[in-house]
Amino acid sequence: MEALTWTGSLSLLNTVVLWLSVAFALVVLAQIVLSFFAPEPTLRANPDGSVAARGGAYGASERATRWLFLALVALALVYLAAGAILPEGSGGIIGAVSRRLLPVWISLVVLFAVSMRFKRRLGLYGKLFDSTIGMIGFAIVMFWVFTAIYADLIVTRDVLTQVSQMKNKLPGTPLPDGSGWYLLGGDHLGRDVFSRMIAGSQIVIIIAPFATVFAFMVGITLGLPAGYYGGKLDTGLSFLANLILAFPVILFFYLLVTPEIVETGMPQYLAVVLFLFPIVFLMVLVNSRFYVTPGLRNQLIAAIAIVGGYFYLSFVGEAGTRVAILPPSLDLIHMPANMLIVFVSVVFVNSPTVFRIVRGIVLDIKTRDYVAAGQTRGERPWYIMIWEILPNARGPLIVDFCLRIGYTTILLGTLGFFGLGLSPESPDWGSTINAGRKLMTVAQHPAIVPAFALMSLVLGLNLLADGLREESLKD
Repeated sequence: MEALTWTGSLSLLNTVVLWLSVAFALVVLAQIVLSFFAPEPTLRANPDGSVAARGGAYGASERATRWLFLALVALALVYLAAGAILPEGSGGIIGAVSRRLLPVWISLVVLFAVSMRFKRRLGLYGKLFDSTIGMIGFAIVMFWVFTAIYADLIVTRDVLTQVSQMKNKLPGTPLPDGSGWYLLGGDHLGRDVFSRMIAGSQIVIIIAPFATVFAFMVGITLGLPAGYYGGKLDTGLSFLANLILAFPVILFFYLLVTPEIVETGMPQYLAVVLFLFPIVFLMVLVNSRFYVTPGLRNQLIAAIAIVGGYFYLSFVGEAGTRVAILPPSLDLIHMPANMLIVFVSVVFVNSPTVFRIVRGIVLDIKTRDYVAAGQTRGERPWYIMIWEILPNARGPLIVDFCLRIGYTTILLGTLGFFGLGLSPESPDWGSTINAGRKLMTVAQHPAIVPAFALMSLVLGLNLLADGLREESLKD
């Protein structure tokens, strides 16, 4: 078997892409220079209700930038689509990767088609598709979500399988037995970089959103009463939050993963406290909503206590550790000790920031007229906090949620880079970057590939947050 080139039989398009890229760079540079001399934009409405485009050299550069960017996007789609259709190997590395990602492309097309069709019925999510930035960010994020879902179908090799002849081999190098290629090359141990990048997305997509949800549960449960009641409760909780935020994050992680601290059971004790907040929040939510119907309320609270209590005890407990409550026959959910440490650490670090954001929003909203109206009606405090104040804070909280997932993703990469938490052979992106950077002078791709994956996911989350912020301000 021959080694694959990046574009294979589609190499005829490379010259076109090169010239378009050069033209795009020159036009962007010209637009930046012209922006210093361009007059202030004046909007002029046409008879049909449309707005006239800006004229002059600056307006021409704006239009040229837009069309050249669309042309580059169209060519990228041609590479991906043709590579997925052409016979295996004919489309080069890009085509082979696109073929492996075919389930992801199909899912993205279906998701966007359905969302665009019913966007007017989908609230803030539907309005997201009116924002170009939001759609781009959403597409990037959902690309990695679907990649994590279909990871077992996409990977070409087991992430731990080592082929000694493939150590630090370049992308597109064929395997010695002729069974395929290492599409994105091999690392220093002869493992498939492409498969490890895909498998690493599962770890990020599982830990980052769920850890952020738990952090929001903690922050909302404590931030609502702190902002609403004020006084000593607010002072005590704010002092505790500031105390946690004042502690260096990396030093805290180093302490949690040291064997002496792990033997004391400190990470599990933190999990015992932090993992209790989602159950408390759901119980308070149900109690405040169905307080006037005690029968239904008690049934729902009992269901939350039983189901949530089982998951709670199964998550925090592990056989052979200091916190092992359920017998092994009933403990069906197993979280590896290293992953539990990372999860707890991320929740513990993010919760005080969420608390401060929620508290600040509540301090502003509790002075509104509709809150005073609820108090006049005789509504209970927790009903007002959850059903009057919290829904009106959804815009900033949703935006912060997306941004915080990005921060958590970076934090997970940082932990893996420093070798904290997950095992060294883990395919998470941080550990992979750390392993690859040691041999950057020999082979760059083992570190660049996961670094690009990490960067693209965080970029998508930031663009998604920007789009949500724009649309929430219009709401």
